[in-house]
Amino acid sequence: MSSPATVPYKSFVQIDRQSGTAIYLQIAHQLINAIQRGFLVTGTRLPGTRHFCELLDVNRNTIVAVYDELDAQGWVETRPNKGTFIIGKIDPTPQKIRNTQENQLAHYPKVTGFSFKKSNLLDNPFEHSSCEYVFNDGTPDIRLTQISHLSSLYSANLKRKSNHKKLGYYNHDGSEFFKQHLSNYLNQSRGLHISKDNILITRSTEMSVFITSEILLSPGDIVLVGSLSYFSVNMIFQKSGARIMPVPIDEEGIDVDAVRNICKTHQIRMLYITPHHHYPTTVTLSASRRIALLHLASEFGFIILEDDYDYDFHYDNSPVLPLASADSNGMVIYIGAFGKSLAPGFRTGFIVAPENLMTEMRKHLGIIDRQGDVLMEQVLGEMIEAGEIHRYLKKSLKVYQERRDHIVQVLEDQLQEFIDFKKPAGGLAVWTRWKQPINLMQLSKACVRNNLFIPKTLLYQHKELTAMRLGFGHFTLQEAENSVQLLRQGVLEQWGR
Repeated sequence: MSSPATVPYKSFVQIDRQSGTAIYLQIAHQLINAIQRGFLVTGTRLPGTRHFCELLDVNRNTIVAVYDELDAQGWVETRPNKGTFIIGKIDPTPQKIRNTQENQLAHYPKVTGFSFKKSNLLDNPFEHSSCEYVFNDGTPDIRLTQISHLSSLYSANLKRKSNHKKLGYYNHDGSEFFKQHLSNYLNQSRGLHISKDNILITRSTEMSVFITSEILLSPGDIVLVGSLSYFSVNMIFQKSGARIMPVPIDEEGIDVDAVRNICKTHQIRMLYITPHHHYPTTVTLSASRRIALLHLASEFGFIILEDDYDYDFHYDNSPVLPLASADSNGMVIYIGAFGKSLAPGFRTGFIVAPENLMTEMRKHLGIIDRQGDVLMEQVLGEMIEAGEIHRYLKKSLKVYQERRDHIVQVLEDQLQEFIDFKKPAGGLAVWTRWKQPINLMQLSKACVRNNLFIPKTLLYQHKELTAMRLGFGHFTLQEAENSVQLLRQGVLEQWGR
């Protein structure tokens, strides 16, 4: 066994006096680390407390606390009149190999000691920048949210004694109170005919798509999407092993004739659509095509996964009711996000489907998200019950409509010679097509130099298309004007004007 005098403790016990972790715990953890790595082998006698405190320049009571901690965790034993010894299995690692580990004891491994599957498909597509102005794909403005009011609602629920029992147990199926009010809200606003038993509460739209894909898609299944579609959802489909097949999009939405022709030659499992405001082009699927798609789904037996993307943001006309409101054959799964006009922490996702499928979905949710947020769901349910969610939305819609009208005017003034676009009837973004091809990646780099960031996820360019999706919801009127001016400056630099 090693003598206490021959073990170089100071080489692997390093004290950080600025750390929030107590010094005795720092020492104890590093000694345990040394034992686990095999540097301090079974039978090693630790130095006496007086000698060890002098060695590490700490108070003797600190070392006593270290030994008590090691003893409590079962790493050492104190033998009367003999000292404190490391206990456990005898380490078979040769001393020479253990010595080479000496300088590694305080570091976490940089790589695993085993192989694992890697996915380039799931590489994070999102970018971030420190530029003052940033275009996005159309997100709400957090500054419009009444944070103080929302926090007071949450705080009130946290303090309410009747809710204390709920904190110790969460039904991963979701709050019955929230589901009841959410089903009422969706019935009134979307023309659905559902009960709380048709709803699954999730964290986000992406989680809803993931659960749906896990249950309904198998490797090799064909999923139809718009020729331009939401990249995150496509990634989920591909991760499930599905084959994505694009379908053309025009001014009335997805081309139903093209869908029918594909169905005649292929076995289609699912069609994913964002009919209210197609992502990224913002066009609305016409009423006639909605009916036609329902007929095709029944005829050829494919699932329609309907995403209510930006359903709440309509400015000029009443929203067209979703396909799910007219589905009588159980072919449509309806997914979306509730509370998008609220602060991010107060938003949630949902899935609407027939009860037999909902039973299976709850199983999957139960193994990936058992905890949930019972208090948040209670708050959201109360907001629906009191009508506050309608007031939030009504107030924010006025602001977003003004911002839409303003950025449309600014785009016409600043970029009319370069781009074509139509004023969107809803949503929080404008779809722009360039009249002449321009290298969008180079344009993005030029804009960064001018303090404007345009993420690559907003850029759409191939042989037949040069387009950008420009979100305006998060901009004030002045910020939108400044951003478009910087974009124009980047364009002029690109073309040497």
